[in-house]
Amino acid sequence: MTRAAVFDVDGTLADTNHLHVTAWWEAFRQAGHQVPMHAVHRAVGLPSADLVAHVLGEDRDASRDAELSAAHKTLYGQYFDRLPALPGAGRLLERLHDDGWTVVLATSAGGAELGALRRAIDADRAISATASADDVDEGKPAPEPVEHALELAGAPAGSAVFVGDTVWDMRAGTRAGVRCVGLLCGGIPRADLTEAGAVAVYDDPAHLLASLADSPLA
Repeated sequence: MTRAAVFDVDGTLADTNHLHVTAWWEAFRQAGHQVPMHAVHRAVGLPSADLVAHVLGEDRDASRDAELSAAHKTLYGQYFDRLPALPGAGRLLERLHDDGWTVVLATSAGGAELGALRRAIDADRAISATASADDVDEGKPAPEPVEHALELAGAPAGSAVFVGDTVWDMRAGTRAGVRCVGLLCGGIPRADLTEAGAVAVYDDPAHLLASLADSPLA
């Protein structure tokens, strides 16, 4: 039976969450919104429209959501040539691939951004497929991105593990019926990840790689 190891990317395999926070904060500032960075950080991992709603509230002028998203995309794009992978990210994916896992990425990134992230991780031989937010009607914390990743892998939920760094990741994986592993490298507290459904929590990809024998990915 196929075993699927599904991975979020931003904050899980690439050290990009705080770059997203900075880009979103500046996009909000340019649009006249003064928002604290910690509020933006807690929303990273949501699709753009949901992130804006989470930060500004449902009573915002939603007609400007696309403008904010475009500004964030432009600001974040300046980092594409130097996005940093997290310690052990590429080696973890390659080890899982060599151990017989089908590795699939589940990310809201696409196009040039996804290409930049994959170059940073440098483990293309291990990645079987990518499930993008563009492929589903709802992004995380809805289960659709994880479910789509399982379809691409040809694996049932009971034979899969989803690795992510945010509450939204844990909720999406749990709703898809998949065991969830949380990583602390995205900046979200261990207790929050556990409460949202993580069955195990590690510091970063390198820590998970070193702990594989005793992990849900054993």
